[in-house]
Amino acid sequence: MEKGIVVLDANKKQCQGICSFLDELDYQATPMYSVNNLSEFIREGHCGLLILDLDTIEVDKNLFRKLKRTKPSLSIVGLSSRSFHPELQEAMSSHIYACLSKPLDEEELIFWVKSLF
Repeated sequence: MEKGIVVLDANKKQCQGICSFLDELDYQATPMYSVNNLSEFIREGHCGLLILDLDTIEVDKNLFRKLKRTKPSLSIVGLSSRSFHPELQEAMSSHIYACLSKPLDEEELIFWVKSLF
């Protein structure tokens, strides 16, 4: 399914909450709690949008490059309680479409989901 959403968040309760919210709005959301198998899942065509918690998942610019090589059309939205991520400056400018602040504003999330789908 090309238009699935993956919510990648090590906080299982938060991840499942976001997935449930998206499911209620008829989006197919899949929870993932680590980057293990993420590239394979995306390569198989199960994901059009990745919602990634930057506070709970350790990422670097190489992960974003790998994901975009795997699927150039993949859209990535970050979630974070921090307003600045100097270690992700390159990823923020070239791979991440938006970074939403936490606590998550559901209306803002829906705006980005609708914009990117």
